[in-house]
Amino acid sequence: MPRILDRLISQLTTKGMSKDKAYNTAIKVLTKSGNLDKDRNLTSKGKKRQAMGAHGRAKDRASKRAGRSSSEYKYNPATNRATLKMRKLNSKGFV
Repeated sequence: MPRILDRLISQLTTKGMSKDKAYNTAIKVLTKSGNLDKDRNLTSKGKKRQAMGAHGRAKDRASKRAGRSSSEYKYNPATNRATLKMRKLNSKGFV
């Protein structure tokens, strides 16, 4: 079973979904998004997303949503979310 599928199943069961329902939901979501094909194998997109890891996918989602670079984000593993990094000001108060 692909790691990206295991990760999504784990997230869904943590939120209270039964294992069977989480599995079926994860298959449906990953197939619809183009990460899995109809035979439940990773597509080329799925292989790239899996290689990113959880932190890379979170940063990618956030950067696409905001139209920014993924390097501007930091990952929080507790929430599986990426947030903008704080910018440091120079001595005159400018970035």
